[in-house]
Amino acid sequence: MKTVFIAAAALSLAFAGGAAAQSAGTRADAAQDAQSMQEPAANATGDSQQPVGDTWITTKVKTELMATSGVPGTDIKVETVNGVVKLSGHVDKAQADKAASIARNIDGVKKVDTSGLLASHSRK
Repeated sequence: MKTVFIAAAALSLAFAGGAAAQSAGTRADAAQDAQSMQEPAANATGDSQQPVGDTWITTKVKTELMATSGVPGTDIKVETVNGVVKLSGHVDKAQADKAASIARNIDGVKKVDTSGLLASHSRK
């Protein structure tokens, strides 16, 4: 008898959880998701049909800066607005050139502004 009661309780919880998850989304969300899947991505680059957003670009540039030796990724601030990447911080000329090159090679980047990169003495 205990086994039947436990199985029935578990089944009830499973159905209740499914119903709650189903009602969490709204019809507007579902309609928006369906519409976005049907529209071609206006900002797509390369082979991907997914749009490349400013947040993605910023994250990708920052990740590449951090992973590249000879570039102080923690000292360079990255901001992206409409595909234009602005780099700022204190680095030497070689580091600034390398950072700009990295940023230019990221999908979705339209322009790289390095006016915020200030020259500093190299740290050895």
